[in-house]
Amino acid sequence: MFDTSFEILSNKKIAQNTWEIVLRGDTRGIAPGQFVNLRLEGFYLRRPLSVCDFNDGTLTLIYKVVGRGTEALAALPAGTALDVLTGLGNGYDTSVSGPRPLLIGGGAGVPPLYALAKALIREGKTPAVILGFNSAGEVFYEEEFRALGTDPTVTTADGSYGVKGFVTDAMELDYTYFYTCGPEPMLRAVYAKSVTSGQFSLEERMGCGFGACMGCTCKTKTGHKRVCKDGPVLTKEELPW
Repeated sequence: MFDTSFEILSNKKIAQNTWEIVLRGDTRGIAPGQFVNLRLEGFYLRRPLSVCDFNDGTLTLIYKVVGRGTEALAALPAGTALDVLTGLGNGYDTSVSGPRPLLIGGGAGVPPLYALAKALIREGKTPAVILGFNSAGEVFYEEEFRALGTDPTVTTADGSYGVKGFVTDAMELDYTYFYTCGPEPMLRAVYAKSVTSGQFSLEERMGCGFGACMGCTCKTKTGHKRVCKDGPVLTKEELPW
């Protein structure tokens, strides 16, 4: 049983409506592509957040302020204790990527690809990275990905930074496999344009976060699956798009 008690080390704004929170606690059993569930005082349901980075004792999460829950989270200062369920969901499988995997993230779907990129590099692979945002003010973690030795391509829908357009406009690359996370319209567009197999990290509203309430089910080629328990990562071959 892992310790669910974490302490906030820092909680800062890094882009438009986007915050980075670093926690100290038990990070055993966490893998790239998994998520955590935070308990916030005064709120009935926990808040699920994808894992951005982790090491021995620290956990980094990135979240957008979109409602009362995340507004409350953004107001918490360093030193605040949080109850955090870790190691939830199935993460990315790096064993099938081949030597040149392509990582494609859109907005709030960018964070889980950072830990994934680190894992792939440790395995001797050379990931290419595409980060998609609506505008320049929303761009984050470009330099962090660059510091890993990747050369990320940034796209913005309004053309205010990087390549004008969507992530699919930058997919003309020689890749052996792909991993992606972002809003469903983006994921469907990546699915349609991709030329290899790949893995998709899905986003759904969650109740319990561990498969009991069935509130986050999605349709697959082999029946309905729970995004929190059977996912959030599913393969291209499982999706009926």
